[in-house]
Amino acid sequence: MKLGAFSISLNVKDLNISKDFYESLGFKIFGGEIEHNYLIMKNGDAVIGLFQGMFDRNILTFNPGWDQECNRLKVFSDVREIYKKISSYDIPIEQVSLDAKSGPGSFIIIDPDGNPILFDQHI
Repeated sequence: MKLGAFSISLNVKDLNISKDFYESLGFKIFGGEIEHNYLIMKNGDAVIGLFQGMFDRNILTFNPGWDQECNRLKVFSDVREIYKKISSYDIPIEQVSLDAKSGPGSFIIIDPDGNPILFDQHI
């Protein structure tokens, strides 16, 4: 399976304070908007999302179809293929949104320690 771009989505208390903190570590704003309560920040290939008030836990995120620069990949495993493969294992699956036969879709699994992992295909 090709899982696509990886990032961690952080639940933050104060977006501006978190932005300043990660900028001090060399991260630069790559996407998002403070007015919409989220920022995507990069430092090399490391990508973090800062989200204020959008969810209650940190989430590991994979974006099938994208590379670390959010460029569309020519060859990738569609989120539905990944879902089908993961569904064949004994892994808890939550929040499935795979209504169409292609294009955007997502689902969340929970790792053995309770950490959510989001597979979020935008293309």
